[in-house]
Amino acid sequence: MASSATVELSRWQFAITAIFHMTFPALTVGLSILLAVVYTAYLRTRNPLYLQMFRFWRKIFAVGFGLGVVAGTVMTFEFGLNWGSYAHAVGPILGVTIGMEVITAFFLEAGFIGIMLYGEGRVRPRTMAFASWMVAFGTLLSTTWILSANSWMQDPAGYAEVAGQFRARDWWQVLFNPAFSYRFPHMLLAVLISAAWFVGGIAAWYLVRQRSLAFARRTLSLALGVLAVLMPLQLYAGDETAVFMGQHQPAKLEAFEGNWKTDNNGYNLVVIPDPGRGRDNLRIEIPHLGAVIGKDLTGQAHVPGLLQTPPDQRPNMWSAFYGFRAMYFTALAMFAMAFAGLVLRLRGRLFTARRFHRLLVWMTPAGLVAITGGWITAETGRQPWVVYGLIRTSDAVSHLSTAEAALSLAGFVTVYAVLVAVWIRYIVRTVKAGPEAVDAPSPARFLPVRPTLPEAAHG
Repeated sequence: MASSATVELSRWQFAITAIFHMTFPALTVGLSILLAVVYTAYLRTRNPLYLQMFRFWRKIFAVGFGLGVVAGTVMTFEFGLNWGSYAHAVGPILGVTIGMEVITAFFLEAGFIGIMLYGEGRVRPRTMAFASWMVAFGTLLSTTWILSANSWMQDPAGYAEVAGQFRARDWWQVLFNPAFSYRFPHMLLAVLISAAWFVGGIAAWYLVRQRSLAFARRTLSLALGVLAVLMPLQLYAGDETAVFMGQHQPAKLEAFEGNWKTDNNGYNLVVIPDPGRGRDNLRIEIPHLGAVIGKDLTGQAHVPGLLQTPPDQRPNMWSAFYGFRAMYFTALAMFAMAFAGLVLRLRGRLFTARRFHRLLVWMTPAGLVAITGGWITAETGRQPWVVYGLIRTSDAVSHLSTAEAALSLAGFVTVYAVLVAVWIRYIVRTVKAGPEAVDAPSPARFLPVRPTLPEAAHG
C-alpha cells in the first residue's frame, strides 16, 4: 500500500489536473453552441453582425478547445501514472466509456473543427453551418460520456466483480446509472450557464468602455436571455441532485451541511470544523433555515450530523462545506443578476444601466467558480472512496515513492500555471483588440471557383 503522503500528493495532482481541464469544457461547450447559433442566424439573415460575432468568439473557442483536449488526455495518462491499481480494477468499465468518448465525440469534433475554423471562404455557408453544429454536437457527446463515467464512480451499477476487476454485467445500467440522470442535466446546465456568463461579462465590458456597441448589445442580449431561462432550471436541477446524493451518499450531505451532531435546525453560513474532536470551533447560522431547506416548513427538523458516519468513512468537512457554499452562493448571485437583467430588459434599460454592466464584468468567471465548487463538493464529499462503496482511494494509488509523486506534481503545477497564464493573456489581448469590422459578403464569394470550358480544355 502507498504511503499516506503519496496518496495525498496524488490526490492533489489529480484535483489540480481536473480543475485545469474543467475550465475549458466549462466554456467551450456553450461557446460551440453559440457559434453554431450565430452562424446559422447569419446564414438566414445575411446580417454581418452575426458574422462578426462568429469570428470573434471562434478565436476564443479555438484556443480553449485545444487546451481542453490536451488537458483531458493528460487526465487519462494520470490514471496509469498515479492510479494504476484503480485503472486495473475499473478498466473494463471506464476504459470502454472513455474510449466511446474518443470514438464518437473526439472523432466528430476532429472531423469538422477544421472546416469551422478555416473553411470560411473555402466552402459553402451551409457547409460551415453544418460543421459548426457537428462540433457543438461533439462537445455535447463528450459531456455525456464523461458524466456517465464519473457518475458510475459516484453510484456504481450494472457490474460484477471478477478476479479483482469490475466488469459490465448490464451496459445500460453502467452507462445510465441512477446518478447520471441527476448529474448530467445539472452539469450540462452548468457549462451552458458558465459560457453565458463569460460571454455576457465580456459584452458588458464593451458597453462600459463604449466600444463595439452593436456587437456588445446583441451579445449581451443573447447571454442574458439564455441565463433568464437556464438559471431557474439549474437551481431546480441542483436541488434534485443534492437530494439524490443525500439519499445515496449521506456522509457527503452531512459534511457539506457542516454539522457534527444531529441537533441543529439552522443553516450554517460559516463553520470552523475540528475533525479530531468532532465539533465546530465556530458556527454562524441562520436558525430554522436548514430544516426549511430540508422541506420541513415548521423549521424544527434537525439536519443530519457527520458523527452519524463511522470515523473511517467520513469525508473532509472543510472542502465539502466550503466547496458547496462556493457553488450555492455563486448560483444565487447569478440567479439574482439574471433576474435583474430580465427586469432591465422589460423596462428598456438593459443597454444603459452602467452599474449593472460593471457588476456583470466582475461576474465574468462566476460560472467557473460555481462549477469548481461543485466538483470539489462532489469529489471530496465522496471520500474516502474513489468508487463509492467499492474502492478506497488509499487502495487505488500506484506503488510510487513520495519523491516520485512530489516530482510529477511539481511538473504538472508548473506546466499548468504557464498554460493558464498564456490562455488568460490571449483572451485579454483578443478582447482588447475587439471584434473585426465585417462587411456583408456576397453569397457568390463562398461558391467554389469552377473552371470555364475553355480553361478546362487547356488543363
